[in-house]
Amino acid sequence: MSYVSVTPDQQKEMLKCCGAESVDELFNDIPQELRPLSFSLPEGKSELEVLNHCRNLSDRNYSHLINFLGAGYYDHYIPAAVDALAGRSEFYTAYTPYQPELSQGTLQAIYEYQSHICRLTGLKVSNASLYDGGTALYEACQMAINATKRPKIILDGGVNPIFRKMLYSYTANLSIEFVEVQVSHGQSNRENLFNEIDENTAAVILQNPNFFGVIDDHSDIAQKCSRMGVMTIQSVYPIAMALLKTPAQQGIDIATGEGQSLGNGLSFGGPYLGFIAARKQLVRKMPGRIVARTVDKSGKEGFVLSLQAREQHIRREKATSNICTNEALCALRASIHLALLGKGGLKEVASLCLNKAHYAKERIKQIPGVKVMESSPTFNEFTVKLPKDAAECVGEMVERGFAAGFPLGRYYKGLENYLLIAVTEKRSKHEIGLLAETLEAVICR
Repeated sequence: MSYVSVTPDQQKEMLKCCGAESVDELFNDIPQELRPLSFSLPEGKSELEVLNHCRNLSDRNYSHLINFLGAGYYDHYIPAAVDALAGRSEFYTAYTPYQPELSQGTLQAIYEYQSHICRLTGLKVSNASLYDGGTALYEACQMAINATKRPKIILDGGVNPIFRKMLYSYTANLSIEFVEVQVSHGQSNRENLFNEIDENTAAVILQNPNFFGVIDDHSDIAQKCSRMGVMTIQSVYPIAMALLKTPAQQGIDIATGEGQSLGNGLSFGGPYLGFIAARKQLVRKMPGRIVARTVDKSGKEGFVLSLQAREQHIRREKATSNICTNEALCALRASIHLALLGKGGLKEVASLCLNKAHYAKERIKQIPGVKVMESSPTFNEFTVKLPKDAAECVGEMVERGFAAGFPLGRYYKGLENYLLIAVTEKRSKHEIGLLAETLEAVICR
């Protein structure tokens, strides 16, 4: 819609019609302290001026850094074919189509995305995607509460603190009791988790690999929770699923995760991609939409939106969530990425991440004063203890061309000297060596 401003005469005419003396009088009901300090806007600029301004802003980003930063979002290689195929005009929208059955190509893409997520997690059903990994975890939490009719959730301390913060924000006005249990030697503290379970507990939320990069087989937790009528939710890193036991193999009820690693680039806050999968018995508790494959009366294969537990289609009080716009374009990119890699390719990427991270561990371990935390196995991310404040080190490393990792002190009090380092298939042996040498120079100077 184009914007056409009103003339002073038109403004006077409208005020007269409203019975107001001035524009300010229209806002009299808003207390002065709640009003903006000023509406003074700069004069309009030409296209060239705007372009130069935006370029100058973007040049302030450290886009040239060698990236060892993870903490839930990872610098994986994205094949050019992902951009080429996802950029086709018939696909290039983030929105789920209305009159959906007329959009067979989009529905097929979503169906294939759901199939990929089910294969990754080993679980039977998945939906058409969610906003991000934190949102997906909240939806899983609500599924468990709706299924068990219990209000208590136990959160493992190894769950991504960003996701935990989102979970608390989403549920701030809901009657849900959260209990957090800190990890022990990097892994889930079984004894403390089980001690917190009572008759009000709906679910235990876990993460694998957890926020510290530690691999943890939660089969024993899932088995015991199942016997007690408590559901298990596991947030997973999709690339790691190519090598680790799947949530289904561990007996997990609901799996969620952040799908950015699957063909979606890193960005300042998104868009990201939340995925969710669950046992078939929970399909009617799943939020959003589910696309199914069927045949028409002539026997021709087609795709349909089969389940939509959203407020737009059912009574509001019966809706499981307010998920409306799914991240269709991000899900499409994930689907294309997984199809391009194939089963063998995904395993190869995961193996490269694992092996390079272990090489990085060995290099960093040789730096005087640095301790690599090795009490538990890790995938492509690991924690190191530095002899000085990790956030300060990261700042100095940025000046030397590295995003060296995530300082844990930001979310964990007492861990100010701890740094979380991630290694993907993109990092070369040379870059890992440079990281170790530069980190040593920063620490030992």
